[in-house]
Amino acid sequence: MSDKRKEEGDSSVLERQKVDEPRKYKVLLLNDHYTTMEFVVMVLRTVFHHSSAQATRVMLHIHNNGVGVAGVYTREVAETRIAQVEAMAAEEGHPLQCEMEPE
Repeated sequence: MSDKRKEEGDSSVLERQKVDEPRKYKVLLLNDHYTTMEFVVMVLRTVFHHSSAQATRVMLHIHNNGVGVAGVYTREVAETRIAQVEAMAAEEGHPLQCEMEPE
């Protein structure tokens, strides 16, 4: 929060201005029938910094439900993570899709 002093007569009053938190976005990985489970786990570990166990849990959720949350970030970070996933998938020849939606 930022402080702003407001003059009122002889005394100075401290006024607080509310600063809104930036909106958060969920980064979603979508299941397909071609990308290997191992590649999805590797993406979750390297791009989203999940532990091996957590990456495996998220990958299985994606596999079983068609979509899963890889992480929740501000817009700029979410966009960067999506670009990283898309670049890695393209480099390895996987059709893995990644998108974001407001939390």
